[in-house]
Amino acid sequence: MAKRKTKSDILAQRARPKRRLFFSKFLLWSFLLGFVVAVMAAAAGVGVYYYLSRNLPQISNLTQYHPPIITTLYSDDGRKIAEFFEERRIIKPLAEMPPALINAFIAAEDSRFYKHKGIDFYSITRAFFKNLEAGTIVQGGSTITQQVTKSFLLTPQKTYTRKIKEAILAHRIDRAFNKKEILYLYLNQIYLGHGAYGVEAAAENYFGKSVTDLNLAECAILAGLPQAPSKYSPFRHPERAKQRQIYVLNRMVTEGYTTKLQAEEAINTEVEIKPRRNLYIEEIPHYTEQVRRYVEEKYGREMLYTQGLKIYTAANLEMQKIAEEEIEKGLRELDKRQGFRGPLKKLVHEEIETFSKRIQTELDKKPLEAGRTIKGVVIKVDDKNKVVTVRVGNLLGRIALADMEWARAPDIEVAYYEDKLKRPGEALQAGDVIWVKAKEKPQDAELWPLALEQEPVAQAALMCIEAETGFVKAIVGGRDFRDSQFNRAIQ
Repeated sequence: MAKRKTKSDILAQRARPKRRLFFSKFLLWSFLLGFVVAVMAAAAGVGVYYYLSRNLPQISNLTQYHPPIITTLYSDDGRKIAEFFEERRIIKPLAEMPPALINAFIAAEDSRFYKHKGIDFYSITRAFFKNLEAGTIVQGGSTITQQVTKSFLLTPQKTYTRKIKEAILAHRIDRAFNKKEILYLYLNQIYLGHGAYGVEAAAENYFGKSVTDLNLAECAILAGLPQAPSKYSPFRHPERAKQRQIYVLNRMVTEGYTTKLQAEEAINTEVEIKPRRNLYIEEIPHYTEQVRRYVEEKYGREMLYTQGLKIYTAANLEMQKIAEEEIEKGLRELDKRQGFRGPLKKLVHEEIETFSKRIQTELDKKPLEAGRTIKGVVIKVDDKNKVVTVRVGNLLGRIALADMEWARAPDIEVAYYEDKLKRPGEALQAGDVIWVKAKEKPQDAELWPLALEQEPVAQAALMCIEAETGFVKAIVGGRDFRDSQFNRAIQ
């Protein structure tokens, strides 16, 4: 027998269609509201895109890549004697860069370089959560293409507007250029510390060789620099540079660019970091400065500093070296004929140890050898035996009277050959800081044989001209270009 419906059952049955209609209307309005919001967001996005796209730089400029590059001066036999530049950059074709170098940069800076279209949303999301977890910025989401965009087309200003512009331009660049072209721009443009722009200039700066000749260990060091060139500088922070190198090599292993064994070998490879040279100062500065003045006056500053000129001169390095040595020798002989002007300063006993430690620091970098002039402090003056004991760092040396008899008191009324020093005590006392020149040390000698020196105050100049051709082979415009840039041979 069928169960009789109660009044509540009848009312519930009548309410069901109303509830269904309410939920249907709710879902419909929710969908419509969501659709409207989505359309408005899309419209806003399109609006922002077109607004920010109006004044963006033209990426077509990248097809005519002519960055400022180094002007190089050469001697008469083709040796490099100076460089002039605003940015120290040497353009290198991608084909001449070792694959290990390219792969190291990709592994360290943008492992999904070949997969994304200029913007890597996966890396951006991953970096966001990593930074959120760390509470600070520990990862960046910029791709190599975005770094090219920032370097060539935008300012380094850190704003959301610039980041959006960067993303737009990076996508356009990826559509207009292939991956090799982007890498070529990136690896020749990027700043890698100590004035070096691009991998070729950096390889010369740090390793004294072309990027073509780099091994895996050296490639990994360069690839570790873009994030913070000063922080990971092999010159200033070798320990940090080593840790960064290991990170890059591990990334290369993870991405399949090298094997674990090869990475371990690279980690254990001793990398020689060459001291950075300033050819302009070290080689023939008075000569090259005169060439620089001439070229700048004739062709303009921009041509000299940005167009990568190759300037061949008549300078002969061997003649130049002899000329400088003769100028130095002549000035020292002249200066000694005038007499001894006295010690550089006088130390009390308590100051001698601190002073000697500073000198020892110099000797740790470059040991004492015959012919080197360095500061020392007088420890003892022995007039009876006519010798002076001098401390040079942690070494002891001895000056015989014969090597300081020129050190008479200055007197223009008396010729130098008529007035020789009779006793060391007439010129020196314990605690005096003086210049000394190391002589050849016999194998059985306990003390370094030294000679008293002083820095000349006079200047001199020399110009060597080849009679048949009129070519200028050597110029010395003064004793030391670091102290005075005035060129007494020409100015």
